Amino acid sequence: MSIYDYKVKNIQNKEIALENFKGKVLLIVNTATGCGFTPQYEGLQKLYTKYQNQGFEILDFPCNQFAKQAPGSDAEINSFCTLNYGTTFPRFTKIDVNGKNAAPLYTFLKKAKGGLMGTNIKWNFTKFLINREGNVIARYSPTDKPEKLEKDIAALLK
Repeated sequence: MSIYDYKVKNIQNKEIALENFKGKVLLIVNTATGCGFTPQYEGLQKLYTKYQNQGFEILDFPCNQFAKQAPGSDAEINSFCTLNYGTTFPRFTKIDVNGKNAAPLYTFLKKAKGGLMGTNIKWNFTKFLINREGNVIARYSPTDKPEKLEKDIAALLK
């Protein structure tokens, strides 16, 4: 299977095929609005603003599995991110990233890049970088700030 075989639901609960993002460089992130890493939204938005017109997309998947740090509805989470961080990248419905209810996309990502942290996602703001061909190129830990990823993103966009 390829990343393009998966479908996810946007915040309007409409199914979106990841095939729609074919040919783009993707950064897939599990997020939370009440986390110590939440200010990373600012850095993510800066990357998105800088590189979106070159074929870069950030796919934001809120997740409440880690200390219940993503409370609220999809609409409330979207409002928080838009009002507090000015985010404009696509946000999807809240998902699980680990366990028996893990979103199939995240099961695929974890198998592709287990990373030093093992296969499970350890916390909010774990990031996966996908190239234009749909290959999972890198996995970044929650402590990796968005600006640290810029060089890798820019290289894939060339």
